[in-house]
Amino acid sequence: MKTVAVFTGTRADYGLLHPLLTKLAHHSEMDLQLIVSGMHLSPQFGETWRTIEADGFTIDAKVEMLLASDTSSGVAKSMGVGVIGFADALERLHPDGLVILGDRYEALAIAQVAAVMRIPIAHLHGGEITEGAYDDPIRHAITKLSHYHFVAAEAYRQRVIQLGEPPACVWNVGALGIENIGTVPRVPLSTINQKFDLDLKQPFFLVTYHPVTAGDEDSGETFGNLLAALDDFPEHQVLLTYPNSDNGGHRLIRMLEQYADERPGRVFAVPSLGMQCYLSAVELCDAVIGNSSSGVIEVPSIKTPAVNIGVRQRGRLAAESVIHSGMSRANIRGAIEQALSPAAKYMAETCDNPYGSGETSARIVEILRNQQPPGAKQFHDIPRPDKDQGEW
Repeated sequence: MKTVAVFTGTRADYGLLHPLLTKLAHHSEMDLQLIVSGMHLSPQFGETWRTIEADGFTIDAKVEMLLASDTSSGVAKSMGVGVIGFADALERLHPDGLVILGDRYEALAIAQVAAVMRIPIAHLHGGEITEGAYDDPIRHAITKLSHYHFVAAEAYRQRVIQLGEPPACVWNVGALGIENIGTVPRVPLSTINQKFDLDLKQPFFLVTYHPVTAGDEDSGETFGNLLAALDDFPEHQVLLTYPNSDNGGHRLIRMLEQYADERPGRVFAVPSLGMQCYLSAVELCDAVIGNSSSGVIEVPSIKTPAVNIGVRQRGRLAAESVIHSGMSRANIRGAIEQALSPAAKYMAETCDNPYGSGETSARIVEILRNQQPPGAKQFHDIPRPDKDQGEW
């Protein structure tokens, strides 16, 4: 691959992709093309495309796709708008390959287009399980549309192979977000306060709760229980970041804004902290609370206790420092109390993170650089004993 397009649709995947984008942008033999869409272009979610440009990257294509509606049909229609825009962008850019991270509907939209246009896809973070979101089947669908697979743990490598992908095309490279933790410099709390006009002091909680799009959990009810549980810790301030653009997100935004408005000086709501301020806040807070994948994947490497609420991340590998909570106010309050205990702090300081130790982006770039056009996609059948020769 000489020309590699990278897609980003949310603040979350951009933060994870940052080290990979940096290496591609400065590579002597490869050219980076950056396609930006989804939440990045929305004023409601902070127009985070500006952060991308401020970081020094050139955006080669901006694809508007988000509709005002956050209903299921509205999200599906946004995907349709995205397909049209991505077709135009990929036809113009004509990359040798496309890098997609994760499992969101924006990523599925561009993956469909690339597959039809015969642009090889390199997929990051395949093979994972998140039973509480429709991201789960989307992730596996992107796996089947992709030719190259960079997974975050050996269990996920085996699962991608189980899905029929050739073992030679599946690499366990660890999680990109872990690399950021070792390379991104932290800023003091005063810098975060100044940048976002806050009056945050220690101790505080960092809270992010996303809509639950699969299963029986009622996102509004659980989020209400979470907000009520936070009131049981009046000595802690609260820094709330906005949910993503999944269906039901608008309701959660209204709830968190009202919660912050009614508690001035104690609770602060920010659409997006950006990677540097987010990692710094994780390091400075007493606990990360919510149902974001970050709390399960990256936070353990910063040695901060995390409370994972409800079903959204169910099935995903997690370090021992992650405290899993039910959805009631009592459950959440108990989990937060546990996170504040000396035992939880010791566990956070000493446990291992199953998602690797960094240096992921360099491995991905080197592997991509050496790939030839993949040709027809083959289905890999897992060898098994003949049925007639015994059980299998």
